[in-house]
Order: sequence, then C-alpha cells, then structure tokens
Amino acid sequence: MNESELKHFLAEITPVKTSWQEAVRRRWNTLAKPIGGLGRLEDMVAQLGAIQETVLPSVTKRAIIIMAGDHGVVEEGVTQTGQEVTRSVMENMMVTASSITPFAKTAHADVIPVDVGISSDLASDLVWKKKVRYGTGNIRRECAMSRQEAVQAISVGIKVIKKLKERGYQAAATGEMGIGNTTISSAICACLLDQPVEKVTGKGAGLSDAALEKKIQVIEDALDFHKPDKRDMLDILSKIGGLEVAGLIGCYLGAAYYKMAIIIDGFISSVAAYMALEMAPAVRDYLFASHCSDEPAGKQMLDALGLQAYFYANMRLGEGTGAAMCFSFMDYALAAYTGIPSFSEAEIEEYEEDL
Repeated sequence: MNESELKHFLAEITPVKTSWQEAVRRRWNTLAKPIGGLGRLEDMVAQLGAIQETVLPSVTKRAIIIMAGDHGVVEEGVTQTGQEVTRSVMENMMVTASSITPFAKTAHADVIPVDVGISSDLASDLVWKKKVRYGTGNIRRECAMSRQEAVQAISVGIKVIKKLKERGYQAAATGEMGIGNTTISSAICACLLDQPVEKVTGKGAGLSDAALEKKIQVIEDALDFHKPDKRDMLDILSKIGGLEVAGLIGCYLGAAYYKMAIIIDGFISSVAAYMALEMAPAVRDYLFASHCSDEPAGKQMLDALGLQAYFYANMRLGEGTGAAMCFSFMDYALAAYTGIPSFSEAEIEEYEEDL
C-alpha cells in the first residue's frame, strides 16, 4: 500500500447505520427491566448491533492484537530497560510468561502478537512476522521512519484485521509492546493536543523523578527539532512516531472498513485511535474505550476521542490487559440482552418510555 492507496482506503470508511442501533434499543425496551436500566451496557449492545448490522450481535470469537516495535529513543535513557525486553516479552506471549496471557485466557480471546518493528528477529513461529524495519530512529536527532514506512506499518494493521475477519472473528482488542513507547506517545499527544510536554508525560514503567525530567526534556527536544505538522498524521508518525503505533492505527482503520468492533486499551492505544480518527472520523463508531490509563494524559486522550471508559482501575501496564477485561462487559451486556425475559414472558406490565 502506498500513500495514494491509503487515501483511497480511507475514503471507503463509512459510519454505522443508526437504524440498527434504534432496532436494538427497541428490543431492549421490550425486556422486563426499567427502560435504560442497564445504562451504557445497553448502548454497548446497540453499538455492536450497528457494527454487525443485526439485532442479535455476538462477540464469541474474539482476538487481542498486540503490535510490537522498538524505539531508537531508548538511547537517551528514557526507560529502565533496554530493547531486548520487547523481544523477550513477545516471544513469551503465547505461553504463561507474559502479562496478557492470563487476561486473554480469562477473556476467552486469542492472542495475536505482531512484530511490526522489533529491533531483532524473533525465533517464535507463533508471532506474526510483519516487520517494516528494525526499530525506529532516535527521534531526538532523526526521523522515526519514512512516510512510506509509516504507511506500510499502517497497512500491517489493516491486513491483520482483514485476516481476522476472514477467519470469522467478530471483535478485537488492541494492545502494544515496545520499550520506550510511552515517550513517543507522549510526544505525539503533546503535538496533537497542544499540551505542555510535562502535562502529558508520565513515568511509564517506573522511572525515577530525575529520569522523568530527562524524558520530558528529550520529548521537548524532539518536538523542537522536528516541528511535526499536527494536521498530517503521516508527518507525525514519520518524525516522532512508532511502528507499533502505526500498526494500531491500521487496526482501527481496518476495523471500521471491515465492520468489526474494536476495543482500545490504554494511553498508547488511545493515541493511535485518535490518529486513526483524524484520518477517518467515521472510525469512532467502531471504537470501545475499555479503561482510563493512569498515565497523565490517559483521560485527556479519551476526552479528545469523545469516549468514556467502561472502568477505572489505575492501570498502566499495556499489552492489551485493560482491553481484554472489556470483553467481560460485552459478555454481561449481551447475556442480559439475550437472557432477560420480555415483559409478556415474565407477565409484568411494561414500563412506559418517557416522551
């Protein structure tokens, strides 16, 4: 996919049909419960119905996509660990040595680990090997990647969603892995939201106060050096972005194009979702915000997206752990929708809807 082809793809993304949402809401109102009594769970099912274009949506076949890439900016001492951790975590992701594994098992979801830009080759055959390049450049002194590489990484995400759709998956959750990715995500966030760097930058995986100050300075230097254009997502990605962020953007764009529900994880995933939304506004109809990251800009990104989190747990782990938990909310919502009897079945007088 080149830039022209990407533009054509974006033009094909359309909003959901609200008639399906209305049909689901009408069915909700026939069930033996107060009208609107399940609040946002009712909205969730209505959204799923609109995405799948049915009054009986289902998410029984689900995946958690983990996009992984490395970042040259780790040379600047903005992390506690080195790039070798990205490779280690991804190779262990299909066994019990990774954080997402027990979450995915509990959520009855398949883990799809994707190497879109790890700095070394992986031995595991269970990782989807879609490497665009071996890590990004050090954004403090050079571009992260070329514009074409950014497009190529976005294309990886689109193709992953296409493949999952062909295999019968009905919903996906997103996650990421890449040492240094809170640094580049904070840089992108500061650019997109016109916020001071210190307001959107956190300690990531446990930096000290001194290391946090250094991280902030590195981001400020990168933004001053590159001066990315906030109106051009490919400019931002190529100058200060990450390959896994680009891959996540592709996942959101692909989900909207192929009509699949997709769950945002935390801060990094929400940054990617916002960029996808800037590229194709109709993407919002297909997004579900799982939780609000404990990173400083977690709430700011959700507000910018115009989305509310389904839960707050002060999480900032990544790897799709929060997104995996959102499948439980979908399970409860759908169980209520299909399991609560109608007023006639329960022999209960119907509630009257407020006019």
